[in-house]
Amino acid sequence: MQIYQESRGELLRFLTARVGDRAEAEDLLHDLWLRIQSADAGPIANGRSYLYRAAQNLVLDRARARQRRLVRETAWSERGDDHTTEPADPRADIEAEIAARENAAALAAAMAKLPEKAGLVFRLHKIDGLRHAEIAARLGISRSGVEKHIATAMTHLRRALDGGTT
Repeated sequence: MQIYQESRGELLRFLTARVGDRAEAEDLLHDLWLRIQSADAGPIANGRSYLYRAAQNLVLDRARARQRRLVRETAWSERGDDHTTEPADPRADIEAEIAARENAAALAAAMAKLPEKAGLVFRLHKIDGLRHAEIAARLGISRSGVEKHIATAMTHLRRALDGGTT
């Protein structure tokens, strides 16, 4: 630490020459101080060389960070996006999404209250995508019976979703 105090002025001039800005050089010098304070280095043969190498590494790290930021900002501007008008969430309007979820929950609750056979036929047709003839064959009922169960289910669902009772 004594070598740092003795070399502080020289290090500041060294860093100022590298970055071209005294304030930035002061920041780097402070970063250097923090780095050597927290370092678990063993014995150092040449403390002055160590400080200059660490200072040079900080300059390089800062230049690399600046370059990465420049590449990122250039890519952003080349896309031509106006970030002030871009929605924060590219999905549908959040209110519409909440309403859709509430409607889905209401539909699921209404379906759970359907008469057993009507609910089964409705799910086979609307969710599983089976045709009326396939449902009739699977359940051993007529196509007309399938149609009546679907009509019953639709009536119950309409009433439930329109605020009526089932």
